Amino acid sequence: MAQINNDLVTAVKRKRGEHNLSVIDLSRKTGVSRWTLDKILSGERTNVKPQTIEKLNDWLYKLI
Repeated sequence: MAQINNDLVTAVKRKRGEHNLSVIDLSRKTGVSRWTLDKILSGERTNVKPQTIEKLNDWLYKLI
């Protein structure tokens, strides 16, 4: 498991808001389960698989 960075969570929240995406939409675009995303975005979960961080980073990178 890896520790998810608060900066990454903030960036995902910001881009999700800018693109008006629901958690389900974000899940479809990133490949991360909606349950995991919900827990990450609420701050309930900070330890995630490295693949989860990679998927979120890849999604953010595509938006640049």
